[in-house]
Amino acid sequence: MDRSRLKIVIFGAYNAGKSTFIQAIDPKCRHVEANKYDIPTTVGLDFGRTEVNNKKIYLFGTPGQERFEFCREILSRGMDGAIVMADTTRDLDELTARICETLKVSGCPYAVFLNKCDHPDSSPLRYRAVTDSVFSPQISAVNGTNTVESLHEFLELHF
Repeated sequence: MDRSRLKIVIFGAYNAGKSTFIQAIDPKCRHVEANKYDIPTTVGLDFGRTEVNNKKIYLFGTPGQERFEFCREILSRGMDGAIVMADTTRDLDELTARICETLKVSGCPYAVFLNKCDHPDSSPLRYRAVTDSVFSPQISAVNGTNTVESLHEFLELHF
């Protein structure tokens, strides 16, 4: 297995911050989106790249709506690791819980990034059920707080 290139897939519910996280890592990232209620939302994928410790890291963001399960399945093929983006201003949702359980059973290295921790309604403890046994840093993708550092730490832990 070639560890000089890593495919990391970003999962999470609608509006959890997957696209914003990838943009914080790679400002030149690409994405396929549509407007839902005048809010852009990913309908295909986000794609960004970076380099960490001489490794090329390819980030693939998945859509968060249930109806795009097929996209998540396609994008997860051949992944080396996964990051689940959690919106700490909302309760743990069924999609996020299911994704975490699937990743846990698969044995794929993954982390749960607790996003929007700068928001006054944030409560990372809402995600305790899916964070107790994995790396779970608190971040704010919208302003970039702890995004790059958390990605680097996740990669150092597993690769």
